[in-house]
Amino acid sequence: MNQPAQPEANTAQQLQALAQDLRKLVDEVQQTIVGQDAVIHGVITCLLAGGHGLLEGVPGLGKTLLIRTVAEAVSMSFNRIQFTPDLMPADILGTSVLVEGEDGSVGRTLQYQPGPIFANIVLADEINRATPKTQSAMLEAMAEKQVTVGGKTRALPKPFFVLATQNPLEQEGTYPLPEAQLDRFLFKINVEFPDEEELISILDRTTGSHQNEIKPVINGERLVEMQTLVRAMPVTPSLTRYVVRVLRATHPADKNATEGVKQYVRFGGSPRGAQSVLLAARVRAAIEGRTSPSVEDVKGVVPQALRHRVLLNFEGEAEGVSVDAVLEEVLAKVKPD
Repeated sequence: MNQPAQPEANTAQQLQALAQDLRKLVDEVQQTIVGQDAVIHGVITCLLAGGHGLLEGVPGLGKTLLIRTVAEAVSMSFNRIQFTPDLMPADILGTSVLVEGEDGSVGRTLQYQPGPIFANIVLADEINRATPKTQSAMLEAMAEKQVTVGGKTRALPKPFFVLATQNPLEQEGTYPLPEAQLDRFLFKINVEFPDEEELISILDRTTGSHQNEIKPVINGERLVEMQTLVRAMPVTPSLTRYVVRVLRATHPADKNATEGVKQYVRFGGSPRGAQSVLLAARVRAAIEGRTSPSVEDVKGVVPQALRHRVLLNFEGEAEGVSVDAVLEEVLAKVKPD
């Protein structure tokens, strides 16, 4: 197996400082959020990789609180959009309105009023409750980090992230996200129900008089520096090849496809999925204080990066097959060099 290039001394020091900042960020978020360590790391991975995250879980698990807490801890602008069936694209992107002249007599002029999309971190709460027309208004923003309103293109703040939530149980009156929009999310993060001890801790923290105050630990400028540093982490050619093989093995026609993939999968992951896996593996290594990602890092991020990109066929859906189980079978079969 090829050995990764050793980082320069100053780069190694930068990575060490990055790991320290990430530990501070995780610790600050955990002051408010009980348990859900995997979810916290998933959201922070999205921020470090410069991607968007989709959190799926039943109501009451703290998805909105987690995202708001992370936004406060990174000291960046934050807006929350509650998606409903009557939400219109203009409610997200903004619109032009008539404005009186300064003295009230000069006349009216059209002036653009930015929508809530203009923030560093945007929480799209229950995104699957909006109509496809409104969902599509998010697509350009998520893909290009800009919006076009009234024939004029406007850049969004940098950095820019969309963190969306959806409820997997209540599907009445919802509009499932199309595959093209799902593919825009770096991660799909499943928020699990807390265990007994975590529930006790949640009750102790939330039913008393004490209110925890979140302190910013990093700012937007530092976050951009950290993103650049993560992308500069060295990766071996063999690890890149392993990521490609894993992705290709999710396609039924590939030679490495498992029996589960051949039987239950209609379409495998996209090339953007491989990009997400490799970026997220870099972040996972950085969080743990290492200078380059490993095979274990790749295995650790594959479920979040690919579970929304692998589409089951009719047989898979009818039998209630889990995409995560299919991916687990793929990881068991595909071996690195």
